[in-house]
Formats: sequence, C-alpha cells, structure tokens
Amino acid sequence: MRYGSIALASALLLGSAIVPAFAREEADALSYGAYLSARVAADEHDAANAAKFYRESLDRDPTDPSLLALSFFYETSAGEVDSATDLAKRLVAVTPDDRASRLVLAVAALRRGDYAAARDEIGKSGKADTVTLTVSLVDAWAAAGQHDEKAVQTDIDAMRTLAGAESVTAFHRGLILEYLGRNAQAQQVYGDAVKADGAQPRLLNAYGRFLERNGKPGEALAFYNGLAANAALTPISDAAKARIAKGQKPDALIRKPQDGVAEALFGIAASLTDESSADVSVLYLRLALYLKPDFDLANILLGDRLETLEKVADAIEVYRKVGEDSPYHRLAQIQIATDEARLEKNDDAIRDLKALAESDPNDLQLWSALGDAYRAANKFPEAAGAYDKAIALVGPPQKKDWILYFSRAAARDRSHDWKAAEADLEQARELAPDEPQILNYLGYSWVDQGRNIPEALKMLERARALKPYDGYIIDSVGWAYYKLGRYGEAAKTLEDAVLLVPGDPTINDHYGDALFKVGRKLDAHFQWDHALTFGPEADEKSAIEKKLQADPQ
Repeated sequence: MRYGSIALASALLLGSAIVPAFAREEADALSYGAYLSARVAADEHDAANAAKFYRESLDRDPTDPSLLALSFFYETSAGEVDSATDLAKRLVAVTPDDRASRLVLAVAALRRGDYAAARDEIGKSGKADTVTLTVSLVDAWAAAGQHDEKAVQTDIDAMRTLAGAESVTAFHRGLILEYLGRNAQAQQVYGDAVKADGAQPRLLNAYGRFLERNGKPGEALAFYNGLAANAALTPISDAAKARIAKGQKPDALIRKPQDGVAEALFGIAASLTDESSADVSVLYLRLALYLKPDFDLANILLGDRLETLEKVADAIEVYRKVGEDSPYHRLAQIQIATDEARLEKNDDAIRDLKALAESDPNDLQLWSALGDAYRAANKFPEAAGAYDKAIALVGPPQKKDWILYFSRAAARDRSHDWKAAEADLEQARELAPDEPQILNYLGYSWVDQGRNIPEALKMLERARALKPYDGYIIDSVGWAYYKLGRYGEAAKTLEDAVLLVPGDPTINDHYGDALFKVGRKLDAHFQWDHALTFGPEADEKSAIEKKLQADPQ
C-alpha cells in the first residue's frame, strides 16, 4: 500500500527508543568493553550482537536509561521480541507513555490473543499526529478481535483525517469488514479501493481471494487475468489461477486480528524505502513476523532490508524461511543465489541459479541473475550466453530493459568482442538515453580507443551533469580532455576524480599522465607510484613501470 509520508512519520513511534548512548566515565573495564563492542556492532547494523553487548552493559548498570532503551531497540530488531517485551515493561515503568515500548507490549498482548490488553497498551502510547496511523491500526484490529464495531469505526474515522492515508485506510477497512463477516460492505470497499489505487499487490491479493472465497471464481479469474501485464503480480495471479483450476478456495488474506496488525506493520515497513530508515523498517518487520511467522512476503522484504544494511548472510538466512509451497519461494531462491555471489560464493550461486533456470527456462529474471553470477566469477562468455537467454525472453525492448543490454555489453567486452558490445551499448542508450552508466561506458570506451572523441566527450559531460560526484565518470571526462590535448583541463578534472575515488590505479595513472604533460613531472611520478601500489592489471602495471623509468627532471 502507499503509506507515503504518513507512514514515515508514524515510524517516529520508535523515536523514543533510538536515543544516543553516553559513555559512562566510571564504568568498570568489563562493562565498558561490552559497551564499546555494542557500539561497534550497532554501527555495523549487527542487531544480534548489539543486543547481546548492550544487554551485558545493562546487566552491570540496570538503572542507565540509555542502555535500557538501546537494549530494547536492538533486542526487538534482532527478533528477540519476548525478551524485548520484558525490557519494554521496565521502560514504561520509567516513562509510561513511551511509544515504542507500548507498541511492543501491545503486539505481545495480541500474540497471546488478549485484545483488551493490547488496546490498553496501545491506548497508553504517547499521543502525536505522527503516530495516529499506527495506533489506530493496532487498536482497530484489536477492537475487531473483540467484535467492537463501534470502536473500529472510531479508529477508521481517525485514520481518515490523515492526509496521505486514504489508501491504507480503505485497505484495512475492507480487511476488517471481511473479517467481521460484512461481505457486501467489504466487496464495495475493496472494489472502490482497487479503482482508486489498483497497483497495490496486497490490496489486489486480498480482493482476488475475497472473490474466490465468495463463490465468484469466474469473476476472480477475469480479475487475475487483468493483472497479467504486471510482472510483479505474477506470483499472486499464478498461484490463484492454479487454485481456481483445482476448484480450491484460499484462506482469507487476514485470518485473525494478529494477521491484520502484522499486515499493518508490514505496510509501514514497506513504505520506509530510504537507506536511513532501513533499521526501523527491520524492527517493524520483526514485529510483523512475531505475530505472523508464516508471512512470507515480510521475510522477502526483511531480506531486502538486510541487504540494504549489507547484512547479506543474515538476508540469506531469512530467505531460506520462505517455504517451497509459497508463491514467493522462487524469488527467495533467486535472492539467495544473488547474495551468495555478493559473498563471493560464486560457484554456489552459479550452481543454484543454473538448477533454477533449467527447471523454468522461461524465467527472464533467473537468466539475468545467472549472467550476473557468471560475470562476478569472471566467466564472461558464459555471462553473455545467460544474458542472451534473458534478452530472448524480453520481446520488444522497453526502457527498463536497458540494464540487460548494458550487462551483456560488459560481458561481451570482457570476452574480447567489442563490436557486439558496442551494439548492445547503443541499444541500451536508445532505450535509456540519459542513463549515466551507459554514457560513461560507451563514451570512455571510445575515448580509450581514440574514436569519436568529440561525441564521446559530450556524452561524458552529460553523464557528469547527471552524476556530478561520481569519480569514475569524472575520470572519463578528464581522460577525454587528455586525448584531445587539453592537458590543463585534464589535470584539474583528474585531480577531482582522484579526490573522489582515492586508491583506484587507473585514475591515478591517468592523473599522472596529465601532470606529466603540464610539466609537473615529479608529481606525475608520485601518482604513478601510487597507481602501482593500488594493484593495477598486468598490462597497466607494465606500462606504468616503463613510465617510472623515465627521468622525472
């Protein structure tokens, strides 16, 4: 659902838990060591170890409010919600309206099926416009568990006052009406919501299941066929069509109030898409999975957020929880193999992706991922072959397909087939004329080959305008200046590139060449020395060594 800015604001519900830690000057050595270990783990987004070490520090100083809040936050983020609940009780004893603690206590009560306690806990949360959405959703579902329709309506009315929350309000209103058995009203609400916001997978899944469950398989089939154009909805529509063909009826998307709150927490987590919010998104997803452990899509999203935090091994562990009977199992397996490649377990990644591709040779995403894995393993001809399979499945190429042609171009280039690589880059540029990666790759290649340099420079300057702080693009611009004999501009531009990407042998080598041309020969030797230190390719190394043999005076 499009929770938008209102969901991001509601994430501030956790704000009271994320507080700065203050070093305690009088802490004993063991406590301070645990504290420092916790800080390191937290900086590395290692929630499990941050929770462990903050808890050790807290055990030695149980009255420190900062350690209590941090222990609570990281226990929850690590999925240790039971122990986090104990910490939440200690937090509310000090700060009764602590929003994060009240949310966790409400979730714990929901898991026990104690809807009255859940409403009591969330009702004691600190009041603010920024948390109205979360509080109202939790209370509405707990009220539904009590069959208190008047309270449900009060919560729905509160959400309706929030700008940007129209979509989520309609979605959960439909879900609650269906849960309460108000099917005629639910169908009307679902239908209106689909018309107003018909691109949301969870809403479409809920409505399709509703039609199937209420004796309308023909209408449901027509509905699912209408989703065929959107590849992201394929897992939903394929699973549904298989059910309809077998005459099976699915469960409702929401079977109990706990599922409804899990859905709400998942939706908020999904709306937190920027990297700085990934930690908070993880926490919401842990709570959602605490309520609904078989929530496969939440595991998929959790894996994605862990990847954002560069916790790739943890992401693999989460993806492995998606069972074979899930419509998202294949997606999870692809992500596992992709992450294996990120961990440089290239043989494992290639093996797994090949097996998946052989079982479904018409899956474009699989062939693309296999190409990426081969490329990571420096098996460039094999990578090009995998991209061939992917591109053959594309049909008439669209803008989004530029990455396939770009990736195949890179594989073909490294396979010493520049003519074919150049054709792919031109095709990619035709699809996405302002994509900096394409402009830089093609432009730099032309410059390095001494071809089409004026045109290449225009492309590279356009790429620089689009990504002004990309050191590799700036290096390409500087190298074009160099090839055109504009050595002063080259030296200045390549200096900027070195500052942005320190430690790249090619950029240092280029900068040294430009400095040599403007008469700064000692500085040139200094840059070439640096280039050697940074481990250039064998042919680059030999060329740099020859330049260093020249007299710098």
